[in-house]
Amino acid sequence: MDHRAPALSPETAAQQVRQALPDADRDFLAGLVVDAAGAPLALVGGAVRDALLGVPDATPDLDIVLDTRHGADLGTVAQRYSARTGQPHLFYPEFQNASLSLPDGRHADLIRARHEHYPVAGQRPEAQPGSLQEDLQRRDFGVNALALTLCGPLALLDPCGGLADLQARQLRPLHSQSFYEDASRLVRAARLAGRLGLDAHPELLRQVPDALVMALHTPRLWAELGLLLHEPNPAQAAAMLRDWGAGQLLPPGTEELWRQLYAAGTDQASYAAALLHMAPEPQPWQERLALGTGPARLLERALSHDVFPTGSPEAILRRTLLPERPDYPALQGRDLLTAGWSPGPTLGQALSYLQGLRERGQVSSQAEEWAALHEWQARPESGNRN
Repeated sequence: MDHRAPALSPETAAQQVRQALPDADRDFLAGLVVDAAGAPLALVGGAVRDALLGVPDATPDLDIVLDTRHGADLGTVAQRYSARTGQPHLFYPEFQNASLSLPDGRHADLIRARHEHYPVAGQRPEAQPGSLQEDLQRRDFGVNALALTLCGPLALLDPCGGLADLQARQLRPLHSQSFYEDASRLVRAARLAGRLGLDAHPELLRQVPDALVMALHTPRLWAELGLLLHEPNPAQAAAMLRDWGAGQLLPPGTEELWRQLYAAGTDQASYAAALLHMAPEPQPWQERLALGTGPARLLERALSHDVFPTGSPEAILRRTLLPERPDYPALQGRDLLTAGWSPGPTLGQALSYLQGLRERGQVSSQAEEWAALHEWQARPESGNRN
């Protein structure tokens, strides 16, 4: 099946992005243009990419880039927004970024257009004010280097061939040293590929060894690994890393546990707890991923002998990590003896039969175990009746 997006002209693409935005977001962006007083302004990032991929999102993340080279002051624009709408904002002068509160509870990021270089690979880049084009050229992948201009005629900026990448449904790094300078981009690529069904461009695969070399020297890598836990299905991203030869970035066995947890309908804390369970040294993972104590406590409860309701996070996690241990009081030999069974080989056979049912997930309560046991007793091959 051909999963490629239809070819789009920049003009058609611009209209598609605009039409994909909710009415409230279009109104927000129109008002922000007034606040910017004519300074170049553009919508960038995931909202543009996902609109062109046809990914439905009723509340897209809004990232807006402002060109400040010609006198526009980002803090002033943020203040005008708050004065006009009554919505608060947070301004970070060190980074020339602002977070604008929206009426529906979301936040839009207003950032200064910039160009960057990496004095030391793996560390934070140095940034200088730049144009919208330069801001797109500093980004990670072609599909993320697209922008919808908000001032003047509606247009889509595509200086890096992002539309062609969307057509091919490929993730392509923008620079030959991209993963060496920032190894966290490899994990981000896996998240995007898993969630959006994108393929790795040959250039991405060529740079995987660079990312692995620099992984321990890139603090931001841990933040990206933490974001795996927020993906709808982290196992998909883990599978991407494995297929690309970077599965060692996660503890062995994590992908399979995540796959089982996703099938069981679990939550972020359970994914984190499973990762800690597989990590040879859980404490560094807990600290570097900033997990807090919640996942570790959930893991401790799941591994305990306490009884939890079927369908609870503890019960689901226990069934995944310890399939031989049921999440209800399993029948023991003493239960059968109390019910009138006699000691002997048949009792042992019955207990072994029940254990096999538990391991295959064919019983989920003590009542089902009794019913299965009565059915087993009725079989001729079950031996002596009790």
